[in-house]
Order: sequence, then structure tokens, then C-alpha cells
Amino acid sequence: MNQTDQPTLNSPRLRSKAATWKDYLALTKLRLSLLVGFSAALGYMMAAPRPYDVGAILLFTLSGLLITGAANAVNQVLEVEFDRLMKRTGGRPLPSGRISKQRALVFVAVLLFAGLFMQTLWFNPLTAGISFVSFLLYGFVYTPLKRVGSIAVYVGAVPGGLPPLIGWAAAAGTLSSEAWWLFAVQFIWQFTHFWAVAWVLDEDYEKAGFKLLPLKRPATAMTASVILAFTVWLMPLGWYAHDWGFVGTASAWIALGSAVGLTILNGMLVANPSIGAAKRLMFAAFAYLPIVQIAFVLDRL
Repeated sequence: MNQTDQPTLNSPRLRSKAATWKDYLALTKLRLSLLVGFSAALGYMMAAPRPYDVGAILLFTLSGLLITGAANAVNQVLEVEFDRLMKRTGGRPLPSGRISKQRALVFVAVLLFAGLFMQTLWFNPLTAGISFVSFLLYGFVYTPLKRVGSIAVYVGAVPGGLPPLIGWAAAAGTLSSEAWWLFAVQFIWQFTHFWAVAWVLDEDYEKAGFKLLPLKRPATAMTASVILAFTVWLMPLGWYAHDWGFVGTASAWIALGSAVGLTILNGMLVANPSIGAAKRLMFAAFAYLPIVQIAFVLDRL
């Protein structure tokens, strides 16, 4: 073969192959999956003995990424017709026709089986069982409820809050009150996070018939007040964990301060119910969870 016959980075064959892998990766919503996997890994580290087994942490994180990717992919399979209606999602692999539903479902099955197999074999059946329940709730209960009303958010907050609890189960083989506290923090945070996102994207969601805000459209100060009723619970959840012996003083202060910051931004949304104020709350909520959970883990060290 001469040099001109060899495939290059710009050849059609390699471009097509790269695009295919990119499309399948897009089905997993990789950035979201990484955030979920990171949260689960921090839950694992809360329960794991020190010094940490880095290999076990990486193996568990990989299994979580596979299962989360499967859940995100099945979500797109079920919503493909609605994704076509929204500007934000119309270019995804399924609505654009780059991947068929059948191939996407095979992809889901492979990811799900691999992740559950890894968790059962290298960790314990409890971990795999909770992960499978989370997959079912997200894919087959939360997803169809998005067109029914805000009940979807209440249901979706359960699988959304489970990652650190799953991590705890993987490391400890059982669930303690501390594991349920980690779940409670992430469960309550889901409402602030998701409703801020829903506020910002509500115009696009309306095109697909998604009804995710806690009250009827349009979003108002009353809507922001409902969100605030959940946000304020992050303050006692962070602080009283110190009194319960779950975390030290430093991380309790970080959790409390972060929750106070979210509460203030949520109060500003009540005073000024606008897209701009909702975006500030949304970005602050994105930052809250990793900051607080990293503080909890560092406190253990």
C-alpha cells in the first residue's frame, strides 16, 4: 500500500467511524453521567476504609457510568418524538436519524448488563439492586410523567438522590442512617437544581408538552416560593449532620454556608422572578453539590 492509499484523519472512513462513536456517546449524556458517577464515587469514599483502594473506586465509578449512561439513553429512546420538537434536543442522534431506536436499545441493554454485572460480581447484590431500581424509576416512571405534570420531578428526585447511597452500599455492603442522610441531601437538592433548570428551559419544554415547574405557567414569584420551600431544608441537613456525628465542624460550616448562599439566591428569584435570576440559582445549584460532597469526603481524611 502506498502512502496515498493509507487512511488519514480526514478520510471519509475515519470521519464516519468517529461520528458513530460520538453519537453513541451522546446517547449517554456523558457530562451528566460523569456528574452522577462523581457523586456516587464520593458516596463510596464516605463509607470505604482508608487508605482508599483506588482501583475499587475506579471500577465502581465505571459501573455507575455504564448504568447511568443506559438510563440516559433509554430516556432519549422514549422521548425521541418530543426531542424533535425542541431546539435544544432536535440535533440529538435519535431525532436526527443518525441512530435507530433498535440500535439504541441494544446499546442500552449492553451498558445496563455490563454495569449491573460489575456491581454484582465485584461489589454486592444490594448495590446492583438499588442501581436497577434507579434505572427503572428514571427511565420508565419519571420519563413518561414529564408530560403529566410536576409529579415527574418528585418521582425523578428519588433516582436523582440515589447515587451517593449506591456508593455507600458498594463500599459497606449495607445501608446506615448516614447513607440515608447522604440520599436526603441530594434528594432535596434535586428540587432546587431541577426547577431552576426547568425555569430557564421552560419555553423549549413547552414545545414538547413537558410540564415540570411546580405551578402552572408562566413562572411567577409564587413558583419561586415553592422552590424556596425545598431549598431551605439544605441548611439543617448540612448543619445537623455534625450533631449526628456524620461530619466534622469544617464541612458542616461549608455545607451550611453553601445552603445559605442558595437560599439567598432563591430569595432573589422570589423578589425578581426572571430568567436571569433563575440562571444564577441554576449555576449555584450546579456548584453546591460537588463542593459540599467533596468537603464531606475531605473531612474523613
